[in-house]
Amino acid sequence: MNLEAYLLVAALLFSIGVFGALTRRNAIGILMSLELMLNAANLNLVAFSRFVEHGVVGQVFVLFVITVAAAEAAVGLAIVISLYRNFKHINVEDIDLLKW
Repeated sequence: MNLEAYLLVAALLFSIGVFGALTRRNAIGILMSLELMLNAANLNLVAFSRFVEHGVVGQVFVLFVITVAAAEAAVGLAIVISLYRNFKHINVEDIDLLKW
């Protein structure tokens, strides 16, 4: 496979993630869309690391992105649980707690 195929798949994944993040009302769906976008970026980093002669720099960045994604998922799910305890739903359009 060539580099363009990997970039096309990553662009498709990123587009699906952006569409999901902009159209979902559920907070968990938005978090899943963000993870999909991060995985598309990881795919780009690994593809460029494989096809460019600079060693494993892209793969090292992927490890950092995975670490940040895990922390984001943990903090995001903690916020979702807290919002569910207060509002009994996780519809992001109805939550305006930070506006006061």
